[in-house]
Amino acid sequence: MEVGNGSKMSREMFDLANRGMSDEVLNCVMPYIHDPKDRDAVSLVCRRWYDLDALTRKHITIALCYTTSPDRLRRRFPHLESLKLKGKPRAAMFNLIMEDWGGYVTPWVKEIAEYFDCLKVLHFRRMIVKDSDLELLAKARGRVLLVLKLDKCSGFSTDGLLHVGRSCRNLRTLFLEESQIVDKDGEWLHELALNNTVLETLNFYMTELAKVRFEDLELIAKNCQSLISMKISDYEVLDLVGFFRAASALEEFAGGSFSEEPDRYSAVTFPRRLCRLGLNYMGKNEMPIVFPFASLLKKLDLLYCLLKTEDHCLLIQRCPNLEVLEARDVIGDRGLEVLAQSCKKLRRLRIERGDDDQEMEDEEGVVSQRGLMALARGCLEIEYVAIYVSDITNASLECVGTHSKNLCDFRLVLLEREERITDLPLDNGVRALLMGCQKLRRFALYLRSGGLTDMGLRYIGQYSPNVRWMLLGYVGESDAGLLEFSRGCPSLQKLEMRGCCFSERALAVAAMQLTSLRYLWVQGYRTSETGRDLLVMARPFWNIELIPSRGVIIDSQDGESVVIEHPAHILAYYSLAGPRTDFPSTVIPLDPAAFLTL
Repeated sequence: MEVGNGSKMSREMFDLANRGMSDEVLNCVMPYIHDPKDRDAVSLVCRRWYDLDALTRKHITIALCYTTSPDRLRRRFPHLESLKLKGKPRAAMFNLIMEDWGGYVTPWVKEIAEYFDCLKVLHFRRMIVKDSDLELLAKARGRVLLVLKLDKCSGFSTDGLLHVGRSCRNLRTLFLEESQIVDKDGEWLHELALNNTVLETLNFYMTELAKVRFEDLELIAKNCQSLISMKISDYEVLDLVGFFRAASALEEFAGGSFSEEPDRYSAVTFPRRLCRLGLNYMGKNEMPIVFPFASLLKKLDLLYCLLKTEDHCLLIQRCPNLEVLEARDVIGDRGLEVLAQSCKKLRRLRIERGDDDQEMEDEEGVVSQRGLMALARGCLEIEYVAIYVSDITNASLECVGTHSKNLCDFRLVLLEREERITDLPLDNGVRALLMGCQKLRRFALYLRSGGLTDMGLRYIGQYSPNVRWMLLGYVGESDAGLLEFSRGCPSLQKLEMRGCCFSERALAVAAMQLTSLRYLWVQGYRTSETGRDLLVMARPFWNIELIPSRGVIIDSQDGESVVIEHPAHILAYYSLAGPRTDFPSTVIPLDPAAFLTL
Protein backbone atom coordinates (compact mmCIF):
# COMPACT_ATOMS: atom_id res chain seq x y z
CA MET A 1 0.00 0.00 0.00
CA GLU A 2 1.32 3.47 -0.89
CA VAL A 3 0.73 6.24 1.63
CA GLY A 4 0.52 9.73 0.08
CA ASN A 5 3.85 11.15 -1.00
CA GLY A 6 5.51 9.35 1.89
CA SER A 7 7.09 11.77 4.36
CA LYS A 8 9.42 10.25 6.95
CA MET A 9 6.71 10.48 9.63
CA SER A 10 4.16 8.78 7.36
CA ARG A 11 6.49 5.89 6.51
CA GLU A 12 7.34 5.31 10.17
CA MET A 13 3.65 5.26 11.11
CA PHE A 14 2.92 2.86 8.25
CA ASP A 15 5.66 0.52 9.51
CA LEU A 16 4.16 0.64 12.99
CA ALA A 17 0.75 -0.23 11.56
CA ASN A 18 2.20 -3.29 9.85
CA ARG A 19 3.71 -4.42 13.16
CA GLY A 20 0.38 -3.90 14.95
CA MET A 21 0.36 -0.73 17.05
CA SER A 22 -2.01 -0.89 20.02
CA ASP A 23 -4.84 1.62 20.42
CA GLU A 24 -3.23 2.88 23.61
CA VAL A 25 0.07 3.66 21.89
CA LEU A 26 -1.68 5.15 18.86
CA ASN A 27 -3.73 7.45 21.11
CA CYS A 28 -0.50 8.73 22.64
CA VAL A 29 1.23 9.25 19.28
CA MET A 30 -1.55 10.87 17.25
CA PRO A 31 -1.68 14.22 19.14
CA TYR A 32 1.94 14.86 18.15
CA ILE A 33 1.24 14.62 14.41
CA HIS A 34 0.38 18.14 13.33
CA ASP A 35 1.46 18.46 9.70
CA PRO A 36 -1.66 18.16 7.46
CA LYS A 37 0.17 16.01 4.91
CA ASP A 38 1.30 13.60 7.61
CA ARG A 39 -2.23 13.50 8.98
CA ASP A 40 -3.66 12.80 5.52
CA ALA A 41 -1.16 10.01 4.96
CA VAL A 42 -1.81 8.44 8.36
CA SER A 43 -5.58 8.43 7.77
CA LEU A 44 -5.05 6.29 4.66
CA VAL A 45 -3.28 3.46 6.49
CA CYS A 46 -6.40 1.70 7.72
CA ARG A 47 -9.96 2.36 8.87
CA ARG A 48 -8.99 2.49 12.54
CA TRP A 49 -6.42 5.19 11.89
CA TYR A 50 -8.87 7.06 9.67
CA ASP A 51 -11.40 7.15 12.49
CA LEU A 52 -8.84 8.23 15.06
CA ASP A 53 -7.62 11.04 12.80
CA ALA A 54 -11.24 12.19 12.42
CA LEU A 55 -11.70 12.31 16.20
CA THR A 56 -8.38 14.03 17.01
CA ARG A 57 -7.83 16.45 14.11
CA LYS A 58 -7.75 19.98 15.59
CA HIS A 59 -7.21 22.23 12.56
CA ILE A 60 -8.34 22.19 8.94
CA THR A 61 -7.60 24.61 6.09
CA ILE A 62 -10.03 24.51 3.16
CA ALA A 63 -8.36 26.28 0.25
CA LEU A 64 -11.66 26.80 -1.62
CA CYS A 65 -15.00 26.73 0.14
CA TYR A 66 -16.66 24.84 -2.73
CA THR A 67 -14.37 21.81 -2.50
CA THR A 68 -16.51 20.34 0.26
CA SER A 69 -19.69 21.13 2.17
CA PRO A 70 -20.28 22.20 5.77
CA ASP A 71 -22.13 19.00 6.72
CA ARG A 72 -19.44 16.81 5.14
CA LEU A 73 -16.77 18.63 7.15
CA ARG A 74 -18.79 18.15 10.33
CA ARG A 75 -19.20 14.42 9.72
CA ARG A 76 -15.51 13.97 8.94
CA PHE A 77 -14.03 16.13 11.74
CA PRO A 78 -16.63 16.68 14.48
CA HIS A 79 -14.19 17.97 17.10
CA LEU A 80 -12.38 20.68 15.17
CA GLU A 81 -10.94 23.52 17.24
CA SER A 82 -9.64 25.64 14.36
CA LEU A 83 -10.93 26.25 10.81
CA LYS A 84 -9.51 28.36 7.99
CA LEU A 85 -11.81 28.76 5.01
CA LYS A 86 -11.04 30.55 1.74
CA GLY A 87 -13.63 31.82 -0.70
CA LYS A 88 -12.99 33.81 -3.88
CA PRO A 89 -9.98 32.94 -6.04
CA ARG A 90 -6.77 34.81 -5.22
CA ALA A 91 -7.32 36.93 -8.34
CA ALA A 92 -10.08 38.75 -6.45
CA MET A 93 -7.36 40.66 -4.57
CA PHE A 94 -6.44 42.30 -7.88
CA ASN A 95 -10.04 43.14 -8.87
CA LEU A 96 -10.09 40.42 -11.51
CA ILE A 97 -13.10 38.60 -10.00
CA MET A 98 -16.52 40.23 -9.67
CA GLU A 99 -17.79 40.89 -6.15
CA ASP A 100 -20.80 38.57 -6.45
CA TRP A 101 -18.77 35.60 -7.73
CA GLY A 102 -19.56 33.64 -4.57
CA GLY A 103 -17.80 32.56 -1.42
CA TYR A 104 -20.64 33.07 1.08
CA VAL A 105 -20.01 32.15 4.71
CA THR A 106 -23.70 31.78 5.62
CA PRO A 107 -24.02 27.96 5.20
CA TRP A 108 -20.75 27.48 7.08
CA VAL A 109 -21.74 29.76 9.94
CA LYS A 110 -25.06 27.93 10.34
CA GLU A 111 -23.27 24.58 10.60
CA ILE A 112 -20.65 25.99 12.98
CA ALA A 113 -23.31 27.54 15.20
CA GLU A 114 -25.27 24.31 15.52
CA TYR A 115 -22.65 21.57 15.64
CA PHE A 116 -19.01 22.66 16.10
CA ASP A 117 -18.98 22.87 19.88
CA CYS A 118 -15.18 22.75 20.15
CA LEU A 119 -14.40 25.45 17.61
CA LYS A 120 -12.29 28.26 19.09
CA VAL A 121 -10.46 29.66 16.08
CA LEU A 122 -12.20 30.81 12.88
CA HIS A 123 -10.52 32.39 9.85
CA PHE A 124 -12.55 33.45 6.78
CA ARG A 125 -10.52 34.76 3.83
CA ARG A 126 -11.90 36.49 0.71
CA MET A 127 -15.48 35.61 1.62
CA ILE A 128 -18.83 37.41 1.72
CA VAL A 129 -19.97 37.85 5.31
CA LYS A 130 -23.32 39.32 6.37
CA ASP A 131 -24.14 41.10 9.61
CA SER A 132 -26.57 38.29 10.36
CA ASP A 133 -23.71 35.78 10.07
CA LEU A 134 -21.72 37.66 12.69
CA GLU A 135 -24.78 37.95 14.93
CA LEU A 136 -25.43 34.21 14.79
CA LEU A 137 -21.77 33.38 15.32
CA ALA A 138 -21.52 35.71 18.31
CA LYS A 139 -24.66 34.31 19.95
CA ALA A 140 -23.81 30.64 19.38
CA ARG A 141 -20.03 30.63 19.84
CA GLY A 142 -19.23 33.97 21.45
CA ARG A 143 -18.32 32.50 24.83
CA VAL A 144 -15.71 30.09 23.46
CA LEU A 145 -14.37 31.93 20.40
CA LEU A 146 -10.74 32.94 20.90
CA VAL A 147 -9.75 34.00 17.39
CA LEU A 148 -11.92 35.58 14.68
CA LYS A 149 -10.29 36.59 11.40
CA LEU A 150 -12.27 38.25 8.62
CA ASP A 151 -9.45 38.52 6.15
CA LYS A 152 -10.12 40.51 2.95
CA CYS A 153 -13.85 39.84 3.40
CA SER A 154 -16.82 41.99 2.40
CA GLY A 155 -20.58 42.34 2.81
CA PHE A 156 -20.81 43.35 6.47
CA SER A 157 -20.90 46.53 8.52
CA THR A 158 -20.04 47.77 12.00
CA ASP A 159 -23.51 46.54 13.07
CA GLY A 160 -22.22 42.99 12.72
CA LEU A 161 -19.03 43.85 14.60
CA LEU A 162 -21.16 45.26 17.42
CA HIS A 163 -22.44 41.74 18.15
CA VAL A 164 -18.86 40.48 18.21
CA GLY A 165 -17.80 43.23 20.63
CA ARG A 166 -20.69 42.50 22.99
CA SER A 167 -20.72 38.71 23.00
CA CYS A 168 -17.19 37.49 22.20
CA ARG A 169 -15.66 38.43 25.54
CA ASN A 170 -12.82 35.91 25.42
CA LEU A 171 -11.45 36.96 22.03
CA ARG A 172 -7.66 37.01 21.92
CA THR A 173 -7.56 38.03 18.25
CA LEU A 174 -9.90 40.12 16.10
CA PHE A 175 -8.51 40.50 12.59
CA LEU A 176 -10.26 42.59 9.92
CA GLU A 177 -7.36 43.67 7.69
CA GLU A 178 -8.27 44.78 4.14
CA SER A 179 -11.93 43.89 4.60
CA GLN A 180 -14.60 46.07 2.98
CA ILE A 181 -16.71 47.15 5.94
CA VAL A 182 -19.55 49.66 5.94
CA ASP A 183 -18.59 52.14 8.67
CA LYS A 184 -21.78 53.23 10.47
CA ASP A 185 -20.29 54.18 13.83
CA GLY A 186 -17.60 53.29 16.35
CA GLU A 187 -19.83 51.55 18.90
CA TRP A 188 -18.40 48.15 18.02
CA LEU A 189 -14.99 49.19 19.32
CA HIS A 190 -16.50 50.78 22.43
CA GLU A 191 -18.27 47.52 23.27
CA LEU A 192 -15.06 45.59 22.67
CA ALA A 193 -13.20 47.96 24.99
CA LEU A 194 -15.82 47.58 27.74
CA ASN A 195 -16.25 43.80 27.56
CA ASN A 196 -12.84 42.35 26.76
CA THR A 197 -9.86 42.08 29.11
CA VAL A 198 -7.84 39.38 27.32
CA LEU A 199 -7.39 40.81 23.82
CA GLU A 200 -3.90 40.25 22.39
CA THR A 201 -4.33 41.29 18.73
CA LEU A 202 -6.64 43.87 17.19
CA ASN A 203 -6.28 44.54 13.47
CA PHE A 204 -8.47 46.78 11.30
CA TYR A 205 -5.58 47.95 9.12
CA MET A 206 -6.37 49.04 5.55
CA THR A 207 -10.10 49.32 6.19
CA GLU A 208 -12.50 52.28 6.01
CA LEU A 209 -13.20 52.16 9.75
CA ALA A 210 -12.62 55.83 10.56
CA LYS A 211 -15.29 56.48 13.22
CA VAL A 212 -13.47 54.82 16.10
CA ARG A 213 -12.57 56.98 19.11
CA PHE A 214 -9.03 57.16 20.41
CA GLU A 215 -10.46 56.94 23.95
CA ASP A 216 -11.66 53.40 23.15
CA LEU A 217 -8.24 52.41 21.85
CA GLU A 218 -6.76 53.73 25.07
CA LEU A 219 -9.34 51.84 27.15
CA ILE A 220 -8.47 48.60 25.35
CA ALA A 221 -4.80 49.17 26.13
CA LYS A 222 -5.61 49.76 29.83
CA ASN A 223 -7.97 46.81 30.19
CA CYS A 224 -6.03 44.29 28.08
CA GLN A 225 -2.60 44.03 29.63
CA SER A 226 -1.72 41.22 27.20
CA LEU A 227 -2.23 43.42 24.09
CA ILE A 228 0.80 42.85 21.87
CA SER A 229 -0.41 43.85 18.38
CA MET A 230 -2.54 46.79 17.21
CA LYS A 231 -3.01 47.66 13.54
CA ILE A 232 -5.50 50.43 12.84
CA SER A 233 -6.80 52.60 9.99
CA ASP A 234 -5.61 56.14 9.22
CA TYR A 235 -5.69 57.89 12.56
CA GLU A 236 -3.69 60.91 13.70
CA VAL A 237 -0.64 59.67 15.59
CA LEU A 238 -0.74 62.59 18.05
CA ASP A 239 -4.10 61.33 19.31
CA LEU A 240 -2.49 58.00 20.21
CA VAL A 241 -0.02 59.29 22.80
CA GLY A 242 -2.22 58.00 25.66
CA PHE A 243 -2.70 54.66 23.92
CA PHE A 244 1.06 54.15 23.49
CA ARG A 245 1.60 55.05 27.15
CA ALA A 246 -0.98 52.48 28.32
CA ALA A 247 0.01 49.66 25.92
CA SER A 248 3.13 48.66 27.79
CA ALA A 249 3.28 45.14 26.29
CA LEU A 250 2.77 46.26 22.68
CA GLU A 251 5.17 44.65 20.20
CA GLU A 252 3.50 45.59 16.91
CA PHE A 253 1.81 48.73 15.64
CA ALA A 254 0.72 49.73 12.14
CA GLY A 255 -1.49 52.44 10.70
CA GLY A 256 -1.92 56.02 11.87
CA SER A 257 -1.26 59.16 9.87
CA PHE A 258 0.65 62.44 10.09
CA SER A 259 -1.19 65.69 9.41
CA GLU A 260 0.43 68.14 11.84
CA GLU A 261 3.72 70.04 11.84
CA PRO A 262 6.66 67.60 12.04
CA ASP A 263 8.15 69.09 15.23
CA ARG A 264 4.97 68.23 17.17
CA TYR A 265 5.66 64.50 16.82
CA SER A 266 8.62 64.68 19.15
CA ALA A 267 6.02 64.21 21.92
CA VAL A 268 5.24 60.68 20.67
CA THR A 269 6.92 57.91 22.63
CA PHE A 270 6.43 54.32 21.53
CA PRO A 271 6.22 51.32 23.90
CA ARG A 272 9.65 49.93 24.76
CA ARG A 273 8.87 46.41 23.47
CA LEU A 274 7.81 47.59 20.02
CA CYS A 275 9.66 45.63 17.35
CA ARG A 276 7.20 45.49 14.40
CA LEU A 277 6.16 48.82 12.89
CA GLY A 278 4.30 50.35 9.95
CA LEU A 279 3.48 54.08 9.97
CA ASN A 280 1.25 55.29 7.14
CA TYR A 281 2.08 58.58 5.43
CA MET A 282 5.30 59.01 7.35
CA GLY A 283 7.58 61.39 5.48
CA LYS A 284 11.23 62.34 5.82
CA ASN A 285 10.48 64.97 8.47
CA GLU A 286 8.59 62.54 10.71
CA MET A 287 11.03 59.66 10.26
CA PRO A 288 13.27 60.66 13.23
CA ILE A 289 10.61 59.44 15.70
CA VAL A 290 11.59 55.90 14.68
CA PHE A 291 15.34 56.35 15.13
CA PRO A 292 15.51 55.81 18.93
CA PHE A 293 14.29 52.21 18.66
CA ALA A 294 15.17 51.39 15.04
CA SER A 295 17.86 48.93 16.13
CA LEU A 296 15.18 46.86 17.89
CA LEU A 297 12.90 46.54 14.85
CA LYS A 298 12.37 43.08 13.40
CA LYS A 299 9.59 44.03 10.97
CA LEU A 300 9.16 47.28 9.04
CA ASP A 301 6.23 48.11 6.75
CA LEU A 302 6.99 51.10 4.51
CA LEU A 303 4.35 50.39 1.86
CA TYR A 304 2.36 53.53 2.65
CA CYS A 305 5.14 55.85 3.71
CA LEU A 306 6.05 59.00 1.77
CA LEU A 307 9.76 58.30 1.60
CA LYS A 308 12.22 58.64 -1.25
CA THR A 309 15.10 56.32 -2.05
CA GLU A 310 17.58 58.19 0.15
CA ASP A 311 15.13 58.17 3.07
CA HIS A 312 14.74 54.41 2.78
CA CYS A 313 18.51 54.02 2.89
CA LEU A 314 18.84 56.26 5.94
CA LEU A 315 16.21 54.34 7.89
CA ILE A 316 17.14 50.80 6.85
CA GLN A 317 20.79 51.15 7.80
CA ARG A 318 19.63 51.83 11.37
CA CYS A 319 17.74 48.50 11.51
CA PRO A 320 20.40 45.74 11.77
CA ASN A 321 17.98 43.23 13.30
CA LEU A 322 15.35 43.51 10.59
CA GLU A 323 13.80 40.17 9.57
CA VAL A 324 10.81 41.37 7.52
CA LEU A 325 10.63 44.39 5.18
CA GLU A 326 7.72 45.56 3.04
CA ALA A 327 8.20 48.56 0.76
CA ARG A 328 7.49 49.91 -2.70
CA ASP A 329 9.94 49.96 -5.56
CA VAL A 330 10.84 53.57 -4.76
CA ILE A 331 13.34 51.88 -2.43
CA GLY A 332 15.43 51.41 -5.58
CA ASP A 333 18.48 49.30 -6.19
CA ARG A 334 20.45 51.49 -3.81
CA GLY A 335 17.97 50.79 -1.03
CA LEU A 336 18.28 47.04 -1.63
CA GLU A 337 22.07 47.35 -1.54
CA VAL A 338 21.88 49.09 1.84
CA LEU A 339 19.45 46.39 3.00
CA ALA A 340 21.88 43.66 1.93
CA GLN A 341 24.75 45.35 3.75
CA SER A 342 22.89 46.20 6.96
CA CYS A 343 20.25 43.50 7.55
CA LYS A 344 21.88 40.08 7.57
CA LYS A 345 18.97 38.49 9.45
CA LEU A 346 16.40 39.33 6.76
CA ARG A 347 14.00 36.44 6.07
CA ARG A 348 11.11 38.06 4.17
CA LEU A 349 11.10 40.84 1.58
CA ARG A 350 8.09 42.23 -0.27
CA ILE A 351 8.61 45.01 -2.83
CA GLU A 352 5.36 46.28 -4.38
CA ARG A 353 4.91 48.47 -7.41
CA GLY A 354 4.68 52.19 -6.67
CA ASP A 355 2.18 54.49 -8.34
CA ASP A 356 3.95 56.11 -11.29
CA ASP A 357 2.10 59.39 -10.70
CA GLN A 358 2.46 59.68 -6.94
CA GLU A 359 4.77 62.19 -5.34
CA MET A 360 6.58 59.39 -3.58
CA GLU A 361 8.09 58.34 -6.90
CA ASP A 362 11.80 59.04 -7.14
CA GLU A 363 14.08 59.10 -10.16
CA GLU A 364 16.19 56.50 -8.33
CA GLY A 365 13.15 54.40 -7.43
CA VAL A 366 13.78 51.54 -9.82
CA VAL A 367 14.46 47.95 -8.82
CA SER A 368 16.41 45.80 -11.27
CA GLN A 369 18.85 42.92 -11.47
CA ARG A 370 21.38 45.04 -9.57
CA GLY A 371 19.24 45.15 -6.43
CA LEU A 372 18.20 41.51 -6.71
CA MET A 373 21.82 40.35 -6.94
CA ALA A 374 22.84 42.48 -3.95
CA LEU A 375 19.99 40.99 -1.95
CA ALA A 376 20.91 37.40 -2.84
CA ARG A 377 24.58 37.91 -1.94
CA GLY A 378 23.98 39.86 1.25
CA CYS A 379 20.88 38.28 2.84
CA LEU A 380 21.69 34.58 2.95
CA GLU A 381 18.85 33.71 5.37
CA ILE A 382 16.13 34.99 3.03
CA GLU A 383 13.11 32.66 2.78
CA TYR A 384 10.50 34.77 0.97
CA VAL A 385 10.93 37.28 -1.87
CA ALA A 386 8.07 38.99 -3.71
CA ILE A 387 9.44 41.72 -5.96
CA TYR A 388 8.45 44.00 -8.84
CA VAL A 389 11.39 44.78 -11.12
CA SER A 390 11.82 47.15 -14.05
CA ASP A 391 14.71 45.19 -15.56
CA ILE A 392 16.08 41.68 -15.09
CA THR A 393 18.83 39.37 -16.35
CA ASN A 394 19.55 35.66 -16.36
CA ALA A 395 22.64 36.32 -14.25
CA SER A 396 20.57 37.83 -11.44
CA LEU A 397 18.30 34.76 -11.27
CA GLU A 398 21.36 32.51 -11.33
CA CYS A 399 22.71 34.55 -8.41
CA VAL A 400 19.54 33.86 -6.43
CA GLY A 401 19.91 30.15 -7.15
CA THR A 402 23.52 30.21 -6.02
CA HIS A 403 23.09 32.06 -2.72
CA SER A 404 19.47 31.82 -1.51
CA LYS A 405 19.44 28.24 -0.31
CA ASN A 406 16.67 28.84 2.26
CA LEU A 407 14.26 30.32 -0.27
CA CYS A 408 10.79 28.74 0.03
CA ASP A 409 8.69 31.32 -1.81
CA PHE A 410 9.87 33.41 -4.79
CA ARG A 411 7.64 35.77 -6.79
CA LEU A 412 8.88 38.10 -9.52
CA VAL A 413 6.87 40.51 -11.65
CA LEU A 414 8.51 42.28 -14.61
CA LEU A 415 6.98 45.73 -15.06
CA GLU A 416 6.22 47.35 -18.41
CA ARG A 417 8.07 50.57 -17.59
CA GLU A 418 11.18 49.91 -19.66
CA GLU A 419 10.81 49.56 -23.41
CA ARG A 420 13.85 47.30 -23.61
CA ILE A 421 14.81 44.59 -21.14
CA THR A 422 18.51 43.83 -20.83
CA ASP A 423 18.40 40.05 -21.14
CA LEU A 424 15.44 38.04 -22.46
CA PRO A 425 14.40 35.24 -22.57
CA LEU A 426 15.09 34.15 -18.98
CA ASP A 427 15.18 30.41 -19.64
CA ASN A 428 18.66 29.73 -18.25
CA GLY A 429 18.23 32.03 -15.26
CA VAL A 430 14.97 30.36 -14.25
CA ARG A 431 16.55 26.94 -14.60
CA ALA A 432 19.50 27.94 -12.39
CA LEU A 433 17.20 29.45 -9.76
CA LEU A 434 15.01 26.36 -9.56
CA MET A 435 17.97 24.00 -9.48
CA GLY A 436 19.64 26.00 -6.73
CA CYS A 437 16.65 26.66 -4.49
CA GLN A 438 15.70 23.13 -3.46
CA LYS A 439 13.39 24.29 -0.65
CA LEU A 440 11.11 26.23 -3.01
CA ARG A 441 7.42 25.47 -2.45
CA ARG A 442 5.75 28.53 -4.03
CA PHE A 443 6.86 30.15 -7.27
CA ALA A 444 5.48 33.05 -9.33
CA LEU A 445 6.90 34.43 -12.56
CA TYR A 446 4.99 37.22 -14.30
CA LEU A 447 6.86 38.45 -17.34
CA ARG A 448 6.04 39.93 -20.75
CA SER A 449 5.95 38.57 -24.27
CA GLY A 450 9.29 36.92 -25.07
CA GLY A 451 10.24 36.57 -21.39
CA LEU A 452 10.26 32.79 -21.39
CA THR A 453 10.31 30.36 -24.31
CA ASP A 454 8.84 26.88 -24.51
CA MET A 455 12.22 25.57 -23.35
CA GLY A 456 11.96 27.78 -20.26
CA LEU A 457 8.53 26.29 -19.52
CA ARG A 458 10.03 22.84 -19.87
CA TYR A 459 12.73 23.80 -17.34
CA ILE A 460 10.09 24.92 -14.85
CA GLY A 461 8.34 21.56 -15.12
CA GLN A 462 11.61 19.66 -14.90
CA TYR A 463 13.18 21.51 -11.96
CA SER A 464 10.19 22.17 -9.68
CA PRO A 465 9.82 18.82 -7.90
CA ASN A 466 8.53 20.30 -4.63
CA VAL A 467 6.62 23.39 -5.77
CA ARG A 468 2.96 23.21 -4.70
CA TRP A 469 1.65 26.62 -5.89
CA MET A 470 2.62 28.43 -9.07
CA LEU A 471 1.60 31.61 -10.89
CA LEU A 472 2.80 32.06 -14.47
CA GLY A 473 2.09 35.17 -16.53
CA TYR A 474 2.97 35.83 -20.18
CA VAL A 475 5.24 32.81 -20.51
CA GLY A 476 5.82 30.29 -23.29
CA GLU A 477 5.37 30.40 -27.04
CA SER A 478 3.01 27.54 -27.93
CA ASP A 479 0.91 24.65 -26.69
CA ALA A 480 3.96 22.41 -26.98
CA GLY A 481 5.72 24.37 -24.21
CA LEU A 482 2.76 24.01 -21.85
CA LEU A 483 2.55 20.28 -22.47
CA GLU A 484 6.27 19.87 -21.77
CA PHE A 485 5.82 21.83 -18.54
CA SER A 486 2.90 19.64 -17.46
CA ARG A 487 4.96 16.47 -17.73
CA GLY A 488 6.88 17.69 -14.67
CA CYS A 489 5.83 19.48 -11.46
CA PRO A 490 4.88 16.28 -9.59
CA SER A 491 3.84 18.17 -6.42
CA LEU A 492 1.94 21.06 -8.04
CA GLN A 493 -1.52 21.42 -6.49
CA LYS A 494 -2.54 24.96 -7.50
CA LEU A 495 -1.73 26.56 -10.86
CA GLU A 496 -2.68 30.11 -11.85
CA MET A 497 -1.93 31.54 -15.30
CA ARG A 498 -2.52 34.88 -17.01
CA GLY A 499 -1.97 36.33 -20.44
CA CYS A 500 -0.78 33.15 -22.12
CA CYS A 501 -1.06 31.93 -25.70
CA PHE A 502 -2.36 28.45 -24.96
CA SER A 503 -5.46 26.83 -26.42
CA GLU A 504 -8.30 25.35 -24.39
CA ARG A 505 -7.31 21.84 -25.44
CA ALA A 506 -3.70 22.31 -24.33
CA LEU A 507 -4.84 23.70 -20.97
CA ALA A 508 -7.16 20.73 -20.48
CA VAL A 509 -4.49 18.17 -21.42
CA ALA A 510 -1.98 19.89 -19.12
CA ALA A 511 -4.47 19.70 -16.25
CA MET A 512 -4.75 15.95 -16.78
CA GLN A 513 -0.98 15.46 -16.93
CA LEU A 514 -0.25 17.40 -13.72
CA THR A 515 -0.79 14.47 -11.41
CA SER A 516 -1.22 16.41 -8.12
CA LEU A 517 -3.26 19.30 -9.52
CA ARG A 518 -6.31 20.23 -7.45
CA TYR A 519 -7.00 23.76 -8.67
CA LEU A 520 -6.55 25.62 -11.97
CA TRP A 521 -7.27 29.28 -12.69
CA VAL A 522 -6.53 30.85 -16.08
CA GLN A 523 -7.28 34.32 -17.43
CA GLY A 524 -6.34 35.18 -20.99
CA TYR A 525 -6.03 32.21 -23.35
CA ARG A 526 -7.15 31.20 -26.86
CA THR A 527 -10.89 30.83 -26.34
CA SER A 528 -13.39 28.93 -28.46
CA GLU A 529 -17.09 29.67 -28.91
CA THR A 530 -18.33 26.73 -26.86
CA GLY A 531 -15.46 25.75 -24.55
CA ARG A 532 -15.93 22.17 -25.75
CA ASP A 533 -12.20 21.43 -25.79
CA LEU A 534 -12.05 21.98 -22.04
CA LEU A 535 -14.03 18.77 -21.62
CA VAL A 536 -10.79 16.88 -22.16
CA MET A 537 -10.17 17.45 -18.45
CA ALA A 538 -13.69 16.46 -17.38
CA ARG A 539 -13.68 13.72 -14.72
CA PRO A 540 -15.56 12.77 -11.55
CA PHE A 541 -15.46 15.38 -8.77
CA TRP A 542 -13.87 17.98 -11.10
CA ASN A 543 -15.83 21.24 -11.47
CA ILE A 544 -15.19 23.52 -14.45
CA GLU A 545 -16.46 27.11 -14.48
CA LEU A 546 -16.15 29.79 -17.16
CA ILE A 547 -16.31 33.56 -16.85
CA PRO A 548 -16.70 35.10 -20.32
CA SER A 549 -14.76 38.21 -21.26
CA ARG A 550 -16.39 41.42 -20.06
CA GLY A 551 -15.95 45.17 -20.07
CA VAL A 552 -14.92 46.79 -16.79
CA ILE A 553 -15.19 50.52 -16.09
CA ILE A 554 -12.16 52.09 -14.44
CA ASP A 555 -10.97 55.65 -13.82
CA SER A 556 -8.20 56.79 -16.16
CA GLN A 557 -5.25 58.93 -15.10
CA ASP A 558 -7.10 62.08 -16.22
CA GLY A 559 -10.08 61.17 -14.01
CA GLU A 560 -12.35 60.02 -16.82
CA SER A 561 -14.14 56.67 -16.86
CA VAL A 562 -12.91 54.22 -19.49
CA VAL A 563 -13.94 50.68 -20.34
CA ILE A 564 -11.26 48.01 -20.49
CA GLU A 565 -11.73 44.41 -21.59
CA HIS A 566 -11.16 41.68 -19.02
CA PRO A 567 -10.31 38.42 -20.85
CA ALA A 568 -12.22 35.22 -20.17
CA HIS A 569 -11.45 33.05 -17.12
CA ILE A 570 -11.34 29.32 -16.50
CA LEU A 571 -11.66 27.97 -12.97
CA ALA A 572 -11.42 24.22 -12.40
CA TYR A 573 -11.12 22.41 -9.09
CA TYR A 574 -11.73 19.16 -7.28
CA SER A 575 -14.88 19.08 -5.15
CA LEU A 576 -16.44 16.38 -3.01
CA ALA A 577 -19.60 18.50 -2.88
CA GLY A 578 -20.33 18.47 -6.61
CA PRO A 579 -21.15 21.58 -8.68
CA ARG A 580 -22.07 24.61 -6.61
CA THR A 581 -25.55 26.11 -6.81
CA ASP A 582 -24.92 29.80 -6.09
CA PHE A 583 -23.58 30.84 -9.51
CA PRO A 584 -24.15 34.48 -10.47
CA SER A 585 -25.20 35.13 -14.07
CA THR A 586 -21.61 36.01 -14.95
CA VAL A 587 -20.35 32.49 -14.22
CA ILE A 588 -21.11 29.57 -16.55
CA PRO A 589 -20.68 26.03 -15.18
CA LEU A 590 -19.38 23.68 -17.85
CA ASP A 591 -21.60 20.61 -17.88
CA PRO A 592 -20.23 17.68 -19.96
CA ALA A 593 -23.76 16.28 -20.37
CA ALA A 594 -24.84 19.42 -22.21
CA PHE A 595 -22.42 18.62 -25.03
CA LEU A 596 -23.72 15.12 -25.64
CA THR A 597 -26.61 16.50 -27.69
CA LEU A 598 -24.47 18.86 -29.79
